[in-house]
Amino acid sequence: MMTDFSNKIFNVSEYGFEQLALEIFGFQYQHNALYKSYVDALEVNPHQVRSLREIPFLPISFFKTHTIKTTSFDAEMVFESSGTTQTANSIHHVKQMSLYKESFIKGFEKFYGSAKNWCILGLLPSYLERGSSSLIAMVDELIKLSSHPQSGFYLYEHEKLNSTLQQLESEGQQTILIGVTFALIDFGEKYALQLKNTVVMETGGMKGRRKELTRQESHEFLKKRLGVSAINSEYGMTELLSQAYSKGEGLFECVPWIKVLVRNEDDPLEVLHMGAGIINVIDLANIYSCSFIATDDAGHISENGVFEISGRVDNSDLRGCSLLIV
Repeated sequence: MMTDFSNKIFNVSEYGFEQLALEIFGFQYQHNALYKSYVDALEVNPHQVRSLREIPFLPISFFKTHTIKTTSFDAEMVFESSGTTQTANSIHHVKQMSLYKESFIKGFEKFYGSAKNWCILGLLPSYLERGSSSLIAMVDELIKLSSHPQSGFYLYEHEKLNSTLQQLESEGQQTILIGVTFALIDFGEKYALQLKNTVVMETGGMKGRRKELTRQESHEFLKKRLGVSAINSEYGMTELLSQAYSKGEGLFECVPWIKVLVRNEDDPLEVLHMGAGIINVIDLANIYSCSFIATDDAGHISENGVFEISGRVDNSDLRGCSLLIV
């Protein structure tokens, strides 16, 4: 079953997104007891669901309180969100890591080409200090695929990172510096660079580490201090197996097997394809958890499917990868 679905998922532009999403909805309704209970509680007849907007989206908070599995399996990997000591963390049981790897590798290649063309530097201290981060798993695999001798993680080694970046720049080496926002800002406060061959990518997250900055403020600071024309961004979370990317201005584009919609904050069952609201994500790669997630991120979707994140829903927990208050 997985091979059949995965072939369809990663060739979805040929297959038809809505048709495949409806297929996966039926599969998850049948084989995910929790999701079935949720759909039944909403009094939704699955046989009458004929469009993306009619599919029930599971509140993301369920990943903190329940085990979300479609079919019965022993997970190859269990990812845990960062959260804080005051909040419960989300848990994502991953049936097969090969599915996650295929998703993030193909997603990365869509936006940046082969990892082999890059030196990849990870500045992700808060995630490295935990052993269950989906972000670390992704960056670690991309580092391995890059095969560049200087690709690797940096904990708090800012001086070493600075000298490495300068050396790579002098060699004209294409480089990606991917970092959690607070760590990039900490680094930028110490060093002023002119990075001509380096993409700076933030993954979000201030998480109480320092004074909160808006996305625009943090991007302007980083552009000025690191000498780049734009700050790239990655939008991902523990509960998803796929990512969206922005090459500047916080405007995110999806891989073909993800689609974002918005729901009305006052009527969460009203779902739209564009406009302002709370973000719902369809991640077809989530075949063995739940592909239909109602997030806590407020945002706006344009007519062409490009989306922005404008903040968090009131009373939602602070989160790692996706948190940037705007």
